[in-house]
Amino acid sequence: MKTNDNSNRYLGEEPVGRLMQKYSIPCIISLLVGALYNIVDQIFIANASYLGSYGNAANTVVFPLTVIALAIAVMIGDGCCAFVSLSLGMNNPDRAKKSVGNAVVAVTAGGLLLCAIYLIFSNGIIAMFGGTVNAETFRYSKEYFFYITLGIPFYMFGQALNPIMRADGSPRFAMISTLAGAVLNVILDPLFIFGFKWGMMGAALATVLGQIVTAALAVWYLLHMKLAKPARDDFAIDRGICRKFLMLGATSFLSQISLVAAMAAINNMIRQYGALDPVFGMEQYAQIPLAVVGIVMKFFQIVISIVVGMAAGCIPIVGFNMGAGLRHRVKQLFTKLLMCEAAVGAVSLIIVEFFPGQLIRLFGAANESVFYTQFALRAFRIYLCMIIFACVNKACFIFLQAMGQAVESTALSMIREIVFGVGFALLLPKFFGLSGVLYSMPVSDILTFAIALLLILRTYRTLDEQSV
Repeated sequence: MKTNDNSNRYLGEEPVGRLMQKYSIPCIISLLVGALYNIVDQIFIANASYLGSYGNAANTVVFPLTVIALAIAVMIGDGCCAFVSLSLGMNNPDRAKKSVGNAVVAVTAGGLLLCAIYLIFSNGIIAMFGGTVNAETFRYSKEYFFYITLGIPFYMFGQALNPIMRADGSPRFAMISTLAGAVLNVILDPLFIFGFKWGMMGAALATVLGQIVTAALAVWYLLHMKLAKPARDDFAIDRGICRKFLMLGATSFLSQISLVAAMAAINNMIRQYGALDPVFGMEQYAQIPLAVVGIVMKFFQIVISIVVGMAAGCIPIVGFNMGAGLRHRVKQLFTKLLMCEAAVGAVSLIIVEFFPGQLIRLFGAANESVFYTQFALRAFRIYLCMIIFACVNKACFIFLQAMGQAVESTALSMIREIVFGVGFALLLPKFFGLSGVLYSMPVSDILTFAIALLLILRTYRTLDEQSV
């Protein structure tokens, strides 16, 4: 076995607060920029009078389908990131390099396969996520979905390589690669939507071109890696290594894919119970609840990008220190992380409760009816009223994953998104109608936090025992 390069020893020596700042800030920016792809599309779509809430609703329909691609990508990327960090902490760079090579093969094959599935079954998939709320929404959804699908392999490759770059000691380049693609998207969106009048196709093409730039930079970095550059033989599939890093990435996958299940349930409940509403049951207003909930989820995505970025940035630090047996440093990092995540949640809560009007104006409320504004104000204040708990819950999922506790992390994530997220989205509308969809989020977050708190306390006890 080769001796590990000593250049990553600082992960076990520098103050954890400084390391958290060094790794988390670039990760937060990377995820925020990644989130902005879809959000920027929706902002420009919403402010184009010829698209409006129909375009917004179509964006909401297609959004979960990009999350499916992201789920597969982060399972591979985050799992490989954790595996590389643990391997380097245990002085085994050969295993780290092999996992990188296998991850590249896996995400490339997965991207091409998912693209083919989407193209073959497009109509059924769009209908599954609420795209049949009315004919105009379906038409816009189909157009947007087709072009977004063409970029899926590039999107997945860039997203999977991002955490691997961080594990290789290059969080700044990971940030720059994502930022470059997003900047191009921001430049091209207004040109294609307002200048060329390409509508949903223009928004999608701007996104895909940005994703191609990010993927190209990821390929360049892969050829110039510092600590875990794979050789040709490392691209041969090793089932044992694949199984291990995919297990480590299972929480990231389930947290994303279960979110898709929740969004599918929510979108369909909105379609079903919106049709029974005296206002939204009318054809010309039927798309409004779907468009509004999509906007609320976009704001939540921004917050969660900060939360997940903060926690995911800690993965290499946690992995190295766990591998090196420095449990007291892991405990210090956990405490700092929980405090920061709660603070992010508190600031977000103030925004959604006191300034929802400003948020909805950003997404084209000026072009819409009073019913749009009224429902949007209510949606922000109810749906995200327990966002502090949501932030802490996410931090707990990811930190347990980084410690190698994949079973606990996966179980908690599944309970939150599938049992509570889907369950309450299906159950509460039966009693509260359309408002029940909005209640499902805070109820799920409160109950998940009660379980997460027990795991947090147990983690502290475990780290204390192992430090003695």
